[in-house]
Amino acid sequence: MHPSGTLPPMETKPRTLSRAQLDVGLARDIGARLRAQRVRAGLTQSKLAEGRYTKAYVSALEKGLAKPSMAALNFFAGRLGVSTASLVDGNLPTWTRLEADLRLASGDWAAAADAYATLLEGETAALRRAELERGLAEASCRLERSAEALRSATSAAAAFDALGRVSDAFGARYWQGYALLQQGNDSEARSIFRTLLDQLRAGLAVEPGFALRLLIALATVDSFAGEPARSLTYLDEARALVGDLDDRRQATFLTSLAIGYRESGDLEAAIGLANQALARFQAVEGDREIAVLENELALTHLALGSIERARGHAALADERFRRLGEEFWRAHVVETSAQIELAAGSLTESARLADDARRLAQATGNHKAFISSSLTLARAQRQLGDPSGARVSLEQAALRARERERPSQLRSVLTEWADLLADQGEVQRAYELTREALALKTP
Repeated sequence: MHPSGTLPPMETKPRTLSRAQLDVGLARDIGARLRAQRVRAGLTQSKLAEGRYTKAYVSALEKGLAKPSMAALNFFAGRLGVSTASLVDGNLPTWTRLEADLRLASGDWAAAADAYATLLEGETAALRRAELERGLAEASCRLERSAEALRSATSAAAAFDALGRVSDAFGARYWQGYALLQQGNDSEARSIFRTLLDQLRAGLAVEPGFALRLLIALATVDSFAGEPARSLTYLDEARALVGDLDDRRQATFLTSLAIGYRESGDLEAAIGLANQALARFQAVEGDREIAVLENELALTHLALGSIERARGHAALADERFRRLGEEFWRAHVVETSAQIELAAGSLTESARLADDARRLAQATGNHKAFISSSLTLARAQRQLGDPSGARVSLEQAALRARERERPSQLRSVLTEWADLLADQGEVQRAYELTREALALKTP
């Protein structure tokens, strides 16, 4: 796997190849790796395909005669006991559209963003540029680069409109709304999502699952806006649609639903949905997704006051992320553990874990985890009788939240900071921070 932010090696001669030729080359490279892993595992083509595909399909893939889908690669990787990335990776002369799409589908968002940005540099055709910008918008949203995502999505939507590509514009506008939501612009995000939902209900044909995405997004907006009842209405509507999807997509959307129910206050529903998602991901061997869900279950049990259950799920998530080498995501889990120990009254351990999470977050560029772990550290420091340390932690968290345009987290930090200053007698400064926090509620 290419390191985040690093492009694959490039050579001079292969640049004369067309994109179609490069896609064929990538399919052949993936086919060769698939065959090598199959032979190493001692499986026949029939055995590898058993249960979902055919021997002929595996043969076509191995010969580079068919382009693999992400679902197929996930299935084969699971059966071979290897990562999907190990089938995709290779020393290609340059990024191709197929590789960019595969990176995005596999969750390797940093590499996908690099690929789309690089492909855009040499692309002049309006339709292909719009498609690449839409891909870049999604990857940027996944990486929480909301400003970049908003630019790409807005540009893609305008281009698709000019080309009369209504369904494609729909997809670009979804990520436009998602980026606005990340920036705390709830009203504009809701307006975009409502318009898209109206288009769907009017019969617009788009990629399967978009109705679910929109309903979950609208539920998130209403949850942030303090409208839990309306949020739960959207979530219940979304929940009824999950059964129409395959196992992996069901698991993905059940995860989003579980998070939505937790944020809206229905903790029992959140636990039930998270456990359903776990079962589906275990069936398709989605290790990273299972780890994310274990962390979600830890947070939900923590909200219910079940400290030991929360610890157990956090430990499972941490073990999986360690094994996968996913330090970016592990920062979230370590911070969850810090929250758990804070709730348990283990203040010294909470502060240690929060500091560890901060270091992990700083090293991996996980700004969300850095802010949340700084806030947890400050809370532990206050209870340990270290208001000066807490003040420094909160100042650092506020600075990062402002720099990275994270208004929701900034509100929490400013509220905690104002409370600390009020305790220390700095009433005027506490009042100023409170006013700033309140102002963030309105985009």
